[in-house]
Amino acid sequence: MAASETDHDDRPPHSLPRRRLSLDADLDRLGDQLAEFARAQERMRGLLEAILTISGELELPVVLRRIVATAMELVGARYGALGVLDEEGTRLAEFIPVGLHSEEEERLTGVALPHGEGLLGLLITDPRPLRVDAIADHPQAAQFPPGHPPMRSLLGVAITVRGRVYGNLYLADRQGGRSFDADDESVVVALAGAAGVAIENARLYGRVRAGAEQFQRLLLPSLPDLSPFDAWATYQPAADPALLGGDWYDALVLPDDTRVMIVGDVLGHDVRAAATMAQIRNMLRALAFDSDALPSDLLSRLDRTLEAVAEPTMATVCLVRLAPHEGGWSLVWSSAGHPPPLVVTADGSTRFLDAEPDVPIGVDAGFARHDHRYVLPAGATVLMFTDGLVEHPGHGLDEGLRTIAEVAAAHAGTPLDVLGRAVAEARPSDGHDDLALLVLRAPERS
Repeated sequence: MAASETDHDDRPPHSLPRRRLSLDADLDRLGDQLAEFARAQERMRGLLEAILTISGELELPVVLRRIVATAMELVGARYGALGVLDEEGTRLAEFIPVGLHSEEEERLTGVALPHGEGLLGLLITDPRPLRVDAIADHPQAAQFPPGHPPMRSLLGVAITVRGRVYGNLYLADRQGGRSFDADDESVVVALAGAAGVAIENARLYGRVRAGAEQFQRLLLPSLPDLSPFDAWATYQPAADPALLGGDWYDALVLPDDTRVMIVGDVLGHDVRAAATMAQIRNMLRALAFDSDALPSDLLSRLDRTLEAVAEPTMATVCLVRLAPHEGGWSLVWSSAGHPPPLVVTADGSTRFLDAEPDVPIGVDAGFARHDHRYVLPAGATVLMFTDGLVEHPGHGLDEGLRTIAEVAAAHAGTPLDVLGRAVAEARPSDGHDDLALLVLRAPERS
C-alpha cells in the first residue's frame, strides 16, 4: 500500500538543529547534575569515614590532632589548627597547628602560639561559622608574626561539647587557590558536631582511666623500710582501654628478720581482677607473717585457701624470701608460673633465676611446688616483674628478657631508682598489659 502524502515529517527543516541543541543542553545539564551528585556522594562517604576515624580514638591529644587533619583532608586545606578555649571561654589556652612543614616550623621557633586575637578572636566572640576569602582585607585581621607562612583564605567553625564551645577549628588556604565555599562550610560543620562527641568521649575516658589508675595504686602498698636493703617499685597501667589490671607487688619484713618480696599477676583486666589481686595479696601477707614457712609452702597454702573460699581464679606469683646467711643473704624462691627474677651484680653481670616454674595458682592445688636457692652477692640487685614488662606478641619472651637484662646491666652502678626507671621505660612489651616492677639491692660488705 502506498504511503499517504500526509505521512511525511511536516516540521520545518530549520527546527531540527534547534531541537538537537536543546537535547544536547539537557544532556549536558543532566551530566553536570550526575557529576555533582557523585561529588556530593563522595564527600558524604569521606565525611562518614572521617567521623568513624575520629570516633575510634580515645586519647585526647590524638583526637584533637586527628580532628584537624581530617578536616583538612575533607576540604583540601593547606593548613589547619584547633584552638582550645580556656575555662572562661574568652581566650585560647591551647593551639594545635597541623600542616606546617619543617622549614616553616623552624621559622616559628620562639614565636608564641596565638591566644585568640584578630580573626581567631572573632570566632571566639561569635561562634558562628566564619568564611573569609581574603584574610589581609578583613577589618579585624591581625598581622601574622614574623616567620608565619602567608595565608589567604580562612574557614573557621566552633566545636561544642555538651552545649559549651570547647574550641575552634581553623582551616586556611584551600588547595588550588580557590576560596572555601558553602559546601566546605557544611561538611566541616558536620564534622565539628562529631568532633564534639569524640572529644567528650576522650575526656570521659581520661577521667575514668585516671580514677581507675588511682584506685589501682591505692590497692598497692607503700614499701616498708627493708634496711639494710634498698628497695624501689612501680606500677604502670596498660595503654589499652582495659583500665584495671591484676598486677601487683609487695614486700614485708618478718619478725625473724627475713624479708619477703612478692610479685604477681591475676588473670584478667577488669574490676574483678583488681579485687581478686587485693584479696590474694592480703592472703599472702597473712600467710607469710609470723611464719617460717618456705615460699613453696606459702604458695601451696594460698592455692588451697583460694580453692576453698574464693571464686575460681588464676594467677601467677613469684615469692622470694631473703634470710641472713654467713655474713650475706640467702635467697629462696618459688614460682607459680611467673617470669623469673633477674639478678644484676655490682659489676654488671646478669642472671635470670630461671628454674622450672610450677603451675599457676588456681590450676590444681594438689600439684607439688618447689623451692630454689641462691646466695645473693654483696651489692647485687634483684628485679622481680610481671609479664607486662617483657611480653610482646611480635617477638618471643626471650627477646624481652634479654632487653631488660641489657638495660639493667648498663645501669648496675646507678642509684636503685635510676636503674628501676630505666628498666620500666625500656619496657619491650607492646604496652597492652599493666606491669609491676619491684627492685631490691643488697648491701655492700663493710
